[in-house]
Amino acid sequence: MSEVASAGMTAPDPATPMTASRPARILVIDDDESVTNMLRRALSFEGYAVSTARDGQEGLRKALEHAPDLVVLDVMMPGIDGVEVCRRLRAGDPRVAILMLTAKDAVADEIVGLDAGADDYLVKPFSLEILSARVRTLLRRKEPVDVEVLRFADLTLDSGTRTARRGQREIHLTTTEYDLLVQFLRHPRQVLEKEHLTEKVWGYDFGGNYNVLEVYVRHLRLKLEAAGEPRLIHTLRGAGYVLREGPP
Repeated sequence: MSEVASAGMTAPDPATPMTASRPARILVIDDDESVTNMLRRALSFEGYAVSTARDGQEGLRKALEHAPDLVVLDVMMPGIDGVEVCRRLRAGDPRVAILMLTAKDAVADEIVGLDAGADDYLVKPFSLEILSARVRTLLRRKEPVDVEVLRFADLTLDSGTRTARRGQREIHLTTTEYDLLVQFLRHPRQVLEKEHLTEKVWGYDFGGNYNVLEVYVRHLRLKLEAAGEPRLIHTLRGAGYVLREGPP
């Protein structure tokens, strides 16, 4: 406990548990035992139910046995690497939160992980304070909200089922895609700056590196236009994005 406290961790937040009946379940998958041990101690101290896995195969098995609310996943692992684990986790549960860890800081590596379905990423080495903040943000986005139906043109979004429709076509969204679309539908025809979107969706500003946002806008467009529908989310270079019919 003293090791975690000395790392700057604070006492458990009473809002940490997913519900009053159980804490959020976090699965840490990393082949570095020192990392898994550190994260297990730190996240358990914050009130989460933490399990660990030393490789991708074990991680996938544990995810099937006890569905996690959030997965902290290393990219570089022997056997099934983190990117493939991420793809399989996302295919099995579009709503599971996935935070990827990578020792690489190249833009291409970040984008590969995001394209596989990660919600966010951290480059090693990282501070426990930052990881803890990212975990809280990702889990907060999974909490129930009041049911509402947002509409624009032929696009609707039901917060109860967290699914969208273009006309009669149903569109299944990941948690991040859903949260991003909510921002557009709540501010139709308004130019939304990248800084605004990252703060609203991820809970913090990326400091000018908007790879995560750009990847998820692309994911969202692909789903919204999968049947040849006209584009609704437009890019305004140097300004941000806008939800509107027709060209910007």
